Amino acid sequence: MTTAGDTLTVRVARKRQEAQDICSLELEHPQGLPLPAFTAGAHLDMHLPGGLVRQYSLCNTPGDTRRYQIAVLRDAQSRGGSQAVHEAVHEGDVLSISAPKNHFPLAAQAQRHLLLAGGIGVTPMLAMAEALSAQGAAFELHYCTRSRGRTAFVERLGVAAYAGQVRLHHDDGDAAQKLDIAALLSACDAGTHLYVCGPQGFMDAVLGTARAQGWPEERLHYEFFGAAPVASDQDAAFDIEIASSGRVIPVRAGTTALQALLDAGLDIPMSCEQGVCGTCLTRVKSGQPDHRDHYLTPEEQSANDQFLPCCSRARSARLVLDL
Repeated sequence: MTTAGDTLTVRVARKRQEAQDICSLELEHPQGLPLPAFTAGAHLDMHLPGGLVRQYSLCNTPGDTRRYQIAVLRDAQSRGGSQAVHEAVHEGDVLSISAPKNHFPLAAQAQRHLLLAGGIGVTPMLAMAEALSAQGAAFELHYCTRSRGRTAFVERLGVAAYAGQVRLHHDDGDAAQKLDIAALLSACDAGTHLYVCGPQGFMDAVLGTARAQGWPEERLHYEFFGAAPVASDQDAAFDIEIASSGRVIPVRAGTTALQALLDAGLDIPMSCEQGVCGTCLTRVKSGQPDHRDHYLTPEEQSANDQFLPCCSRARSARLVLDL
């Protein structure tokens, strides 16, 4: 394996248009060697032209170490990543990526799996469906998009061994085929685990409905691709204390905790800077965080013993961090 630090070097073997505004990339080892294995739900960090680093879910069959496949939506609200993939990445290019990591795994104890995908959120669900089908597990995949023309991997799903377990729902279709989230979730038994990925509004609707129906958190699994902007005009300054040294670092109202830590010379791992990937997760020894992430579960947030400094702040005047 060609490596540089913690990264892998891969070649873009194929770039393909999968649907309107969605392209896929197939990544291979430059010398044709096997890539590190991954499990369903895994993602990788991709280093893009312009110095950007973005996370993309792997959507090919787990166990296929010949290649990695990702798919990327050209997002009008993009911070540059999706535009770089669509316009600046070409077949034959050599890129650096991380090894796969999985914060969105399948639950081994589940008796049944319900996969709900919104738009480009189908990518991790494809790998999950492939894995569950190979295991002979009970599952359904519901895939919601704006229109058929914006539905990626239609042909692949149509010929898959699990095609009979897939339901497509289009916003511009007739009412009968649209997804009734409440009815679908209320029909599930206690052995069903729910997985959801997609735009924030879609995920909020699904998770909000599930929680309103009494689904316990241990049966809810989700991964956000991005976070909506959070109003910051009411942000207050606070202090961070480094537990190991007692050093106090002020965080100004217009600065993130992560930026303050980096400016102070601390080495904090980071990636998405939106509170969705968990890379910068930091232990809190005392103080009350103001959680604004989409990575921690509500129970994890209420414990107040960790936070994501890229987006979260403090409700108390000081946070003492285990650094």
